[in-house]
Parts: sequence; C-alpha cells; structure tokens
Amino acid sequence: MAATQAVMLVTMVLGLAGASPIFTSKHTTIRRGCHIGRFKSLSPRELDAFKKAKDALEESLLLKPWSCSSHLFPSTWNLRELQVWERPVALKAELALTLSVLEAVANTTLGDILDQPLHTLRYIHSELQACVPAQPTAGLRPRGRLHRWLHRLREAPKKESQSCLEASVTFNLFRLLARDLKCVVSGDQCV
Repeated sequence: MAATQAVMLVTMVLGLAGASPIFTSKHTTIRRGCHIGRFKSLSPRELDAFKKAKDALEESLLLKPWSCSSHLFPSTWNLRELQVWERPVALKAELALTLSVLEAVANTTLGDILDQPLHTLRYIHSELQACVPAQPTAGLRPRGRLHRWLHRLREAPKKESQSCLEASVTFNLFRLLARDLKCVVSGDQCV
C-alpha cells in the first residue's frame, strides 16, 4: 500500500512539473519582492532527488521504532482553508520544521541523498521570507486555524520523538511540494 501511495504521489508531482504555468493577477502578490511564483513546478531532476530522499527516509524509518502520539500534518491540513496572506506564513513554518528535521537526519546518516532536496527546500524557504511580513500588523495576526497550526509546528519538537518527527516530515514531503507550495504560488487562485 505504501508503494502504491508513493507511486501516486510521484506521478502527481511529475504531472505538476509538466503543467502549464498558472497565471495570477498582480494583486495576489503577498508583498513586494515576493517571487515565490518561480516555484510553480520543480525540475524533473529536483523531483527525482526528492523521490530518492523520500525512499531512503522511509527505509531508514523501517529500522527505527517510532510511534507518534498525534498526526503532525493531519488530513485536514489544507492551506486552501486559510486566507491568502496566511498561506505563506503556514508554509514558512512547515518548511522550517521540515528543514530542521531533515538537516538533523542529514548530519547523522543520509547526507549525500538529502543534499539536493535540502538545497531546494532552503532556497524555497529563503524566497518565501520576502512573502511573509516580519512582524504582523494588528489586523494580520495569526488567529484561528493558522494560530493552531503554527502552535502545533512550534511545539512538535518538544512533544514528539525525533523518529516521529522524521516520519511526519517524510510522509508530508510531497504534499508540501505538490499541494502546499502550489497553493501559495497560486495566491487567490488556490480554491
């Protein structure tokens, strides 16, 4: 079953690589200097690197005992449910946790396999910085669903084991790339 899901995810992500660009209107840019639109699709080389990394991470998880007390990225986690300005904030937090977990794994075992995916994720994260206000204004403070998601991501390293974090990030990796990143890139066209 896991192999079938992995094949479906890779097929979906590869389909995104060949998809035509999504044109958005000027008012969807979150902030001046925000050029997240360049990530409408990743190159086949990058997608292949992510597939190899995910496979290696899944193999390493088979060798570790892990049990998670909660689903860090539940099926209800959908950036479409957030306001347009909230989506880059959520994606930035999701990327930060993903980078933190994968960098820890790379430092111990899978460094060569994770080099390219980590480079790509760091680049996306750095470009996303321009899309997120440094300090939210009074009217743009995280509330409701966004506040709960950010809290969950901040608390996860304190509440979950490293193996659980690795599992959560691994199983969320293609959703981050194929759905969450695409939604942020699409701006108000993500419905």
